[in-house]
Amino acid sequence: MTPSRRAKIVRSSALLVILTAISQVLGFGRDAVMAAVFGASSSVDAFLVAQGVMNVVLGLVSGAMAKSLVPPVARAVDEGRHRDGQRTIQVTLTVTLTILTTASLVMFVAAGPVVNVLAPGFDGPTEQVAVTMTRIVLVATIFVSGTNLLAGAAQAHDRFFWAGIQGVPFNLVMIAMITFFGATWGVEVLAIGFVVGSAVRFLFQLPAVHGIGMRLRPSFRIRDPGFVEMVRMVPPLLVGSAIANVNTMVDRAVGSAQGEGTISSLSYGWRVVTLAEVVLVTTFATTLFPAFSVLGRPERRRELRAATGRVLGVVLVVMAPVVVVLAVTAKPIVLFLFGRGNFDAQAVRLTALAVAVYSVALIGLAVREVVARACLAVGDSRVPVLTAFGAMAVNVIGDLTIGVRFGVAGLAASTSTSVCLASLVLTVLAARRHQAIALRPLVRTLLAVLVASAVSGVSGWAVLRVLPTDGAWHAILALGTVGTVCLLGYGAVLVVFRVSALSDLREALNDLRSRRT
Repeated sequence: MTPSRRAKIVRSSALLVILTAISQVLGFGRDAVMAAVFGASSSVDAFLVAQGVMNVVLGLVSGAMAKSLVPPVARAVDEGRHRDGQRTIQVTLTVTLTILTTASLVMFVAAGPVVNVLAPGFDGPTEQVAVTMTRIVLVATIFVSGTNLLAGAAQAHDRFFWAGIQGVPFNLVMIAMITFFGATWGVEVLAIGFVVGSAVRFLFQLPAVHGIGMRLRPSFRIRDPGFVEMVRMVPPLLVGSAIANVNTMVDRAVGSAQGEGTISSLSYGWRVVTLAEVVLVTTFATTLFPAFSVLGRPERRRELRAATGRVLGVVLVVMAPVVVVLAVTAKPIVLFLFGRGNFDAQAVRLTALAVAVYSVALIGLAVREVVARACLAVGDSRVPVLTAFGAMAVNVIGDLTIGVRFGVAGLAASTSTSVCLASLVLTVLAARRHQAIALRPLVRTLLAVLVASAVSGVSGWAVLRVLPTDGAWHAILALGTVGTVCLLGYGAVLVVFRVSALSDLREALNDLRSRRT
């Protein structure tokens, strides 16, 4: 990868990180308002299940199509074939939205039986609320799918602003709806706000469409070469998307019988843990994906291997201290973010437990995000899907055993274990099948990171024991103090081990600093 291309990726990543961070802060504001108004209650559980029904529709088509769209369009743009790339986008939009409209209508009619399958532990009133909200939320399917596809099309043209900012209007709409209408409309306001926010988010992608000079015209030219290339990648990605939704559905199906608030506590906890992964990894991988797609050609495989190795090293170094801080300070974090209104002590305890156990999955999520994109760049969507199948099996077995036995802790542990195992297997297979990763340098970095994490975790835990953690201000003090101790201990160990990824991270920061000056 050339220095200019690398600098461009760093700058685009910085922009996307800033926009995503703003969106995530607003997302936590949305969740905090939702927690204060509705708590970790059966009504919130019902809303989350309704979202899950919509994700069944989205996961079966939209995610697979959006991911497979980037490589052929990015290559067309790189080779100056802009018209070919836009034709591929038009065909993809037309076919995808046609399929999803049909699927949404079927799910609307069958909402009752579907909810009964997804949440068999719900009582009668909760189930009815979930059915009502499912039918409302399904309206958003077209908006969410259109947003994902248009964002992918813009990213293939190296345009990231409007894709990055889309969460801001969505979260503002949700916050406003819950704040002004939550008390009078009841929990259904969550579903209505979701639809309105999704429509606004879709509208925010239209400037990007105009920027790349594309016209939103329907086209069923399914023999388009770019679309044909996509279709070859879609079936495995389709299965992979479905598997991810199956994991969530099984978690919630088991959780629906584990007591009121179990599903909501898991959802709040997962949101906390995945914040860092979304801001620091997914955004970077999104800007890196078009470059990976260009390097995916056989004659440039060595460049791809070098780029993937550098990215994974930086990912491990950056994400590990986040895992430590989340695990050690789970309770203060939850108190600070959600500890107000109807979010009582039981909700705090369950959500903090979910955060602590889910935090282990963060490294696996980050590594999987990067390696899966490298596999897609070389045209291999089968390996990510095969590893996803393995992860699903581990998660389902864990849910039905330790999940039933230990509730929130068992369900979170099943997810964390499945994610980490899947990322490990995916990395090894990508290295052996495609020579897309150099394993030995990565293992050395991982060992150093594990030692540094252990040292910082023990130091942070020892400090936290002598600090008060009750109340919001004490929680802030504990977070600041423990976080500082953890980072200092972690950084000192990495310097002693002379981890090469530190140099890569410093170089990326220098690229960003030179752009500002």
